Amino acid sequence: MEKTLYLSEIFRIVEGALRLDAEKVRNYTLLLADKLQEDGNGSAAIRLRKLLEEKGHQLRPAKLESTATPVDGESRFPLLQKEEILEGVSKHLFTESQREAIQEYLSVVTSRGALEAKGIKVVTNLLLYGPPGCGKTHLASYIAHELKLPLYLVRLDGLVSSFLGSTAKNIRAVLEFASRTPCVLLLDEFDAIAKLRDDQQELGELKRIVNSFLQNLDALGSEVTLIAATNHEQLLDPAVWRRFQYQLRLDLPTAAQREQFWEMFSGEVAWSPKELKVLADLSDGFSVAAIETVMTRLRQRLIVNGQRATLREALLALRSLAEGKKIDEYPLVRATLNDPRKLARQLKARDAQLYSLAMIGEVAGRSTATMSRMGAKVPAVKRKSNGR
Repeated sequence: MEKTLYLSEIFRIVEGALRLDAEKVRNYTLLLADKLQEDGNGSAAIRLRKLLEEKGHQLRPAKLESTATPVDGESRFPLLQKEEILEGVSKHLFTESQREAIQEYLSVVTSRGALEAKGIKVVTNLLLYGPPGCGKTHLASYIAHELKLPLYLVRLDGLVSSFLGSTAKNIRAVLEFASRTPCVLLLDEFDAIAKLRDDQQELGELKRIVNSFLQNLDALGSEVTLIAATNHEQLLDPAVWRRFQYQLRLDLPTAAQREQFWEMFSGEVAWSPKELKVLADLSDGFSVAAIETVMTRLRQRLIVNGQRATLREALLALRSLAEGKKIDEYPLVRATLNDPRKLARQLKARDAQLYSLAMIGEVAGRSTATMSRMGAKVPAVKRKSNGR
């Protein structure tokens, strides 16, 4: 076992003691005990926990604040929400390039103590950006799972106070909490507090909030694992980008990923391998969140009514999510589903091998015989590349 294995926790404990921050000392001692326990050194873990239970310690906190998660001073609304890390989150699927970037990030975070011991400054701020519903929150949960740390989501409805002067205080309270509590801190909808400061439509007070955030971020200790997520990266101030050493874009899932997500979220619904391929094709252009939403609806129907989900029901559910969107974004689900001939031609044009007459009938909600009688059997057409 490397001698530097627990240096990160030891540094935080000593730092907390020097600053008379009893809460920080306690939290990182508990984290160290957990790591010792996991590595088979149970006796040392028990001894540390017993030390924390002893009375009469001379160390006193520098501030007599509550150890609970911070709240907005005016509304008393919680600023943080502890997120449940779902079982199986480690099955989250990534592209090869994403997997490499995530692994590099995790290796730096877990080796933070060894790097600091060599005098290397460690900044582990991670910025996730891309279209809505593409797994940014899932990835934050995955990182927390791998680091064996709790995940705290910053609640922007509490952070951005109606009293604008209080927002800076809330930001400081959140970052101070994260600096003394071992956790992964997720700032979702990050653009709400990190917008461009040259935006002429924003009030001067909101620009001061961005300045305050940057100042607090610079003062943040290196022990904090901070993840920010945004769907509108073009709105972020350039100075914000410079504060995030690690940046990762999450795009809409590929066909292979979509197939695996349909299986991952299927639960009680047992799709066949061929059905999974069809679902992956039908959901072209949809996000991870959309696939999860559809599968949740289909699973609910199965549990409540005992009705096994069909491909047509999945397609109709996808179509309902695409209402109001541009038709070229979702060409399949926005097609006229009541015209089996048109649907057959469209599906055959995409993949004649995948869409047999029987499979087209399942998607159209018609029997193979009915499809044949309607003349839906059309010549195979070579699939065109759709760029996804």
